Amino acid sequence: MPAFAYTALSKDGKTTSGRLAAESRAAAIAQMSREGLSPIRLDEAVDGAALRKKAEEAAAHGPVGRVPHKAVESFTRELANLLAGGVPLSRAMALLRRESSNPAAKRLWTELHDDVVGGTALGDAMAKHPKNFSTVYVAMVRAGEAGGFLDVVLSQISEFRVREQDLMGKVKAAMIYPIVLGVLAVGVLIFLLTFFIPRFSGIFAQFGADLPALTRFIIAVSHLVASWYGVLAAVVIVAAGIGLHQAAQTRDGRRQIEVLMLNTPLLGQVTAHFALVRFTRMLGTLVGAGVSLVASLRTAREAIGNQTLADTVSHAIEQVQRGVGLSISLADSPKLFPASVIEMIAIAEETGRLDKELLRIATTYEGDLDRQLRMLVAVGEPMMLFVMAAVIGTVVVGMLLPILNLSDVVK
Repeated sequence: MPAFAYTALSKDGKTTSGRLAAESRAAAIAQMSREGLSPIRLDEAVDGAALRKKAEEAAAHGPVGRVPHKAVESFTRELANLLAGGVPLSRAMALLRRESSNPAAKRLWTELHDDVVGGTALGDAMAKHPKNFSTVYVAMVRAGEAGGFLDVVLSQISEFRVREQDLMGKVKAAMIYPIVLGVLAVGVLIFLLTFFIPRFSGIFAQFGADLPALTRFIIAVSHLVASWYGVLAAVVIVAAGIGLHQAAQTRDGRRQIEVLMLNTPLLGQVTAHFALVRFTRMLGTLVGAGVSLVASLRTAREAIGNQTLADTVSHAIEQVQRGVGLSISLADSPKLFPASVIEMIAIAEETGRLDKELLRIATTYEGDLDRQLRMLVAVGEPMMLFVMAAVIGTVVVGMLLPILNLSDVVK
């Protein structure tokens, strides 16, 4: 027979807690009413032995791997709906665990459920799985639990994750076509230099005539690429790419790369607006969830993914702790925070609408970012095509020049 843990008010108005056995939740409530108890909270209880057994089984299977983003988003949204409908947390999590079809997700929901039933706060239980629940996610859940509005916070998290995925999707979509063009251009050029040109150079050598300077240069490059020097150059390029990737993993390396990107025309503006949208939406969501401003800034700094912006936020945290306004603290980085944004944040601080204004700024600049991405693609595509046509056309013309003069060579 299932057991239930309850917190209730007795007839004399005192709070009491305990456990009882009943066939169902309704039967447990009826039993408490007969005993003169008014239930405040009633959750299905799991004994310590069962919890220990489940913990041992989980340990035997190793740590939970990464759960798909869609599964986490669905879990967040459905849990928010269940809590908003008055379903107790443990019961809602048990329901989601039963309905999950993904093995990794089912195991993760089971561990969360067992931790919560065992007395662990939901935020602390989620903090044990950083691969699936970010610092922003955990911070908001903890704020919702402390403030008693967990369902509202989970709805905000769900919306935040959807908007974040949409933004990342736009950026990736804008990058796909230029990358495909670049790879295609390099592939065609390597084919010409290693397969096409050597055959023509052999034909030209049979005539023994002087070749145009452009043709001689292209043949020399072809021989260089086809020889071991070409392999050495490829190794150097790959090593440089690996070194650049390793440098991007360090704070100083990321800072230098981001400064270079911010100073690049058009690309710098897109990079700055992307960082601004992520930061304002993240900070606005955290503040709106009841997290203190300093704690929100710290959480946003750790999860923002931009070292230049993280440096600015670190300075802002120090300033805010000294009593300086957020707008003044962020004004030292005009490339990331334009004067108009600083002014809007200042007014929002005066009127007490900081969270709403930050979310409004994020929405506004997301529209601007979408237009800038389309413009970047619109400008980048013809430029890439022009460069491809110029390079490949130069190679083709250089190899056709001797053929155009073939009659003179034969004579």
